[in-house]
Amino acid sequence: MGEAAKTNPPAVPEEAPIRVAAICGSLRKGSCNRGLIRAAIEISNESIGGMIIEYIDISPLPLLNTDLEVNGTFPPEVEAFRDKIRQADSVLFASPDYNYSVTAPLKNAIDWGSRPPNVWADKAAALVGAAGGTGGALQQYHVRQIGVFLNLHFINKPEFFLRRPLAPPQKCDEDGNLIDGEVRERLKEVLLSLYAFTLRLQGKSK
Repeated sequence: MGEAAKTNPPAVPEEAPIRVAAICGSLRKGSCNRGLIRAAIEISNESIGGMIIEYIDISPLPLLNTDLEVNGTFPPEVEAFRDKIRQADSVLFASPDYNYSVTAPLKNAIDWGSRPPNVWADKAAALVGAAGGTGGALQQYHVRQIGVFLNLHFINKPEFFLRRPLAPPQKCDEDGNLIDGEVRERLKEVLLSLYAFTLRLQGKSK
């Protein structure tokens, strides 16, 4: 009698990757903050399995005006934005500070997302920023305050403030691309922390 056919054990399905919505508080194409998001996407694709980062463009959003809400619906651009946030597991904010506070485009996006039902609630989030002076620190603390009301859960460490020098060597090139290896490693640590914290909030800590 021949040997019994060998059967392979059933494959264990891998956990679905966490989806991160990345939002830039600057609308300038050459913004170093846009560059931070591009670098974050590259890092996640290259060395962080289980994390997918998608850049969400907030420039099409109209200024918040509740008159634009009709019978519980929003303008198409707002609906699309809210759907992207709703589908994400966590959020990565990259922004400079304007006048010691949150940029107008970022605040507008946050406010649209907060309209009932609040699509930010119960999500993990991380903050990074590039700017002169404080490196975006002031607006980050204000976003954290806003996040209390929105029920957003921010990682506390590591903090990431990129102070852009006036003289060489620069951290970003003319197109806003991150060109500093040490800063890139710091950004990776933020992403790893966000990844671990998101799993923790979802009850999937390993």
